[in-house]
Amino acid sequence: MIHRLIAVALFPLALLAADSAAELARMAREAGLDPAECYRIRDLNFSKEDVRLYLTDGYLILGKPVAGRRISAVFSADVEGGDGEILVLPPNRSERLSLANFTGSPNLSEHFSGALLIFTDDTAAVLEAALQAGEGARKSPEMGALLQSQWEPVLRNLVASFEVRVVLDLLSQRPERGYFYAAISGRQLGNFDAIFDPCSREQVALGQVAYRDTRAFFDNWIVFPARSYRTGRKTVPGPDFELAGVRIEATLEPDLTLKARTGAALTPRVAGLKALLFEMARQMRIDEVSIDGEPAEFFQRDSLRANMIRGGDNDLFLVIPPHDLPAGRPARIEFSHQGKVIAQAGNQVYYVGARGTWYPQRGLQFATYDLTFRYPRDLNLVSTGDVVEDRTEGEWRITRRRTASPIRMAGFNLGHYEQEALERDGFRVEVYANRRVEAALQPRPTILDLPQPWHRAQRRPTEGIPMAVEPVIPNPVTRLRRLAEDMAAAFEFMGRNFGTPPLKTLTVAPIPGAFGQGFPGLIYLSTVSYLEPRERPADARGGLQQVFFSDILQAHEIAHQWWGNTVTSTFYQDDWLMEALANYSALLFLEKKNGPRALEDILSLYRERLLKKNAEGKTLESAGPVIWGARLHSSLTPDAWRSIMYEKGSWILHMLRRRTGDAQFLKMLGEICRRYRHQPLGAEQFREIARQFLPPGSRDPQLEEFFDYWIYGTGVPAIKFEHSVRGKAPALRLNGTISLREVDEHFGAEVPIEIQFRRGKPIVHWVHATTEPSSFTLNLKQPPTRVVLAPGDAILSQKP
Repeated sequence: MIHRLIAVALFPLALLAADSAAELARMAREAGLDPAECYRIRDLNFSKEDVRLYLTDGYLILGKPVAGRRISAVFSADVEGGDGEILVLPPNRSERLSLANFTGSPNLSEHFSGALLIFTDDTAAVLEAALQAGEGARKSPEMGALLQSQWEPVLRNLVASFEVRVVLDLLSQRPERGYFYAAISGRQLGNFDAIFDPCSREQVALGQVAYRDTRAFFDNWIVFPARSYRTGRKTVPGPDFELAGVRIEATLEPDLTLKARTGAALTPRVAGLKALLFEMARQMRIDEVSIDGEPAEFFQRDSLRANMIRGGDNDLFLVIPPHDLPAGRPARIEFSHQGKVIAQAGNQVYYVGARGTWYPQRGLQFATYDLTFRYPRDLNLVSTGDVVEDRTEGEWRITRRRTASPIRMAGFNLGHYEQEALERDGFRVEVYANRRVEAALQPRPTILDLPQPWHRAQRRPTEGIPMAVEPVIPNPVTRLRRLAEDMAAAFEFMGRNFGTPPLKTLTVAPIPGAFGQGFPGLIYLSTVSYLEPRERPADARGGLQQVFFSDILQAHEIAHQWWGNTVTSTFYQDDWLMEALANYSALLFLEKKNGPRALEDILSLYRERLLKKNAEGKTLESAGPVIWGARLHSSLTPDAWRSIMYEKGSWILHMLRRRTGDAQFLKMLGEICRRYRHQPLGAEQFREIARQFLPPGSRDPQLEEFFDYWIYGTGVPAIKFEHSVRGKAPALRLNGTISLREVDEHFGAEVPIEIQFRRGKPIVHWVHATTEPSSFTLNLKQPPTRVVLAPGDAILSQKP
């Protein structure tokens, strides 16, 4: 115990040996393994709450200290009968399903031949205490030298992948928030990763790097909160600091290099912060940082494996404050940064790559923005906010914009544009179009084989004369006015139903590609949507794609002004809510514009995609529940995330609408926007609001079963329905039997039966259906003309 106290006391002194964060990172990378601390061990076991590691028989070598702390170890079972085992029992059905999808078993019990550990928590102390107390541990420096030569290159490579987190934790000196990572060589499952991170909302994570069609994925096998967090004994720490009043001055050079200076008010939430964690697009690099005018050290490194595991495209970097930052007292932080986030797409069309991360930020916090752009005067540049200044200085144009209310991110777009502007209910919609299409959308010349001239006396030529016929070049400006009117109508429709948007000016500008993105006050809209249907690429002309580019995409991105920019999601598990609400809002507008049949046709196409089977006979929908969010993007089902989050999510909302009724459903959406303005919305909070809009007497008044089946689970049932009518009017009896097939035995659903008559209103009777037959009887006064199962697509089910 005294030895431990001395080590803790000396640790801050050891940090002084590192002149900078970069030096500390170098020390961590180069420390390597310590042959003098290699042990032959048996039955050394330890756990990270739900993750239990059994080092049954083998060698354990500890890493050399870094600034007074050991941060690594390697276990090798390369002995006769050597073995290690990892045991994890997922705490819920969803995670057991996920693990079974990837490993074939709902629980993990994997024996392994080796494990490389990187840690900044108390693991070193736990291992050292076990080695000192264990009767089966004896030193083996000879084996240590061999293990050092075998494992040190791998260790250095992996430490480099996590060095931003390692340096953050070493500087912060908060072992209770330290990180644990294990690279495990499984005997059956191959190499995989196990992580325990108390700073994450889900502390336990296991997964594997996998490849499919030359693409790399990190497959998340299981991700869940650790036991002490599930029971409430521990809580996830909140953000260390808040940012407000963001001001950016950016210059776009003629070669498209973006140079910017970003400043903000930084308010620490806790005292004694030794390092501040930020993120930014990897195409951008920090040049300098200051806090309250005093230069601050920064540490920026590429961390490819760490980025794969956390599912991010941005790089993390650290800022080390030059002086103490008292909690609650704002300081002014300034960054100078530059890079190339803009690419040329041909024909003076540009692609902005890092649309929301071209400046430093952390956690998408709400803040006001003051943006000034300096750029070549022959370009048009649009961005978030209202224009407060616009002038030219020689060959440069300078535009300044401000946001009147807090937003989570600011973007910009640029090109050689034509513009249409419309006013609607005090709001302004500005739609910009490129003057030409990008190279990828420009049709290629058609080669025709023209017949050669010939005389009767000659032999007819067998080959024609090839001739190139220049195609008609699509003009993205042609549809500009119509597009602006459609978008203004959608903006007006949603404003009436959902309330005030985040900003009064909505700017829409094109981006090359088959996608869109909705930022506060700024929409990036696919250049395909600007073209007439006949001018679009062949794969964007038919069926759902035609409607997608003509109607759904623009309305979907407009809806993100409310869903994602006014109301936000609490965590990645709730991202489906923002996408589903945006997509179904677009379908509501489509229904208003083109009638109910248009909505039904889209839902039918969604159902077909969700029920499409792969080579193993599994449906796309079975890849996982909507709450898995980005985890659905895996090597097993690379495209499932889009269909499940957007399309099954839309079906979930449609089924809720059929339960609540149209008027109550729209009231519910408006209430969510009012109650959660600038606040995060999770699935359980959504359920709590939705249940308040159910009609009286609903069988599932808390919507717990609905959420369990459709949101936390998987399955699309086939419905078997039989009915008969007996007796004579006015004492008729309708007897019916209903059951579900092709779903889990625990699946259930509320299914409406509509009884139509020659005179009077139809009767709608809801039946709780399960995999066991359910019978019901209704007394009728007149014979029905028709009995309809689930009218109006009231339930997502397989076609009869």
